[in-house]
Amino acid sequence: MVIPIARPKLEGNVAVGDDRQIGFAEFGDPQGRAMFWLHGTPGARRQIPLEAREYAERKNIRLIGVDRPGIGSSTPHEYPNVLAFADDLRTIADVLGIDQMAVIGLSGGGPYTLACAAAMPDRVVVAGVLGGVAPTVGEAAIGGGLMGFGSKVAPALPVIGLPLRLAAVGLVHLIRPVAPLAVKAYAMVSPEGDRRLLERPEFGAMFLDDLLNGSRKQLAAPFADVTVFAKDWGFRLDEVKVPVRWWHGDKDHIVPFAHGQHVVARLPDAELYTLPGESHLGGLGVAEDILGHLIELWDSLDEKH
Repeated sequence: MVIPIARPKLEGNVAVGDDRQIGFAEFGDPQGRAMFWLHGTPGARRQIPLEAREYAERKNIRLIGVDRPGIGSSTPHEYPNVLAFADDLRTIADVLGIDQMAVIGLSGGGPYTLACAAAMPDRVVVAGVLGGVAPTVGEAAIGGGLMGFGSKVAPALPVIGLPLRLAAVGLVHLIRPVAPLAVKAYAMVSPEGDRRLLERPEFGAMFLDDLLNGSRKQLAAPFADVTVFAKDWGFRLDEVKVPVRWWHGDKDHIVPFAHGQHVVARLPDAELYTLPGESHLGGLGVAEDILGHLIELWDSLDEKH
């Protein structure tokens, strides 16, 4: 069964340069406190659980999903490093009239979340990471996981990237008529935690809506992510002074749980919340709790000031 997914309350593009734009989608309360949600790899601006969207509506949160370059309606672009993304998010926040914000990142959105916290400590109040990717080079590097493989193929992506991107878009168009069955097939070969999540109709529908909407014209973002993650990120983990709260499944088969422990241990103000028995998508299943926790933390910081 595929359930219908409501369109975002507001969806559009923001010019972030003379020849580039970034797509965004808003949910929740337009007058609420702003929380940016950075999608995983692959993913796009609508990769936000329905529970999180409904919670944002009830709790006066302005929840904003953002396409990275090369997905959805965002112009393809390769950042020199992860930190450079923060300039784009700063511009988006300025255009949308947002001063203070929280930033949340799933998986591949994790490094960009930390980058925004490092670059904008005056504006990013709190940050949340859900099974985020860890550095693969530099003093904070750790090997293994899918990015261990990604680091090996990253040097070849300038050569093989275009054919891969075209093939990926073609594959999405090919499976579009049977996309619900494709999600079920992926669920069947996923670890138990992710399978439970993907078998829930509302989650399957959300992933389909995001995938088919975001990748209908282009699918460069995942390859750009792998390339930039394999480089020096442009900032050190100890430069992230903003409070970071990190959720990670202890059965994660994509980004090992040890990677979350590794990064959290190197952040000045961070706490790790273990999701027992959950795999890579586990954080999405507790998205409501995560939003609530970050809002409470934001409130407590406001009280101190």
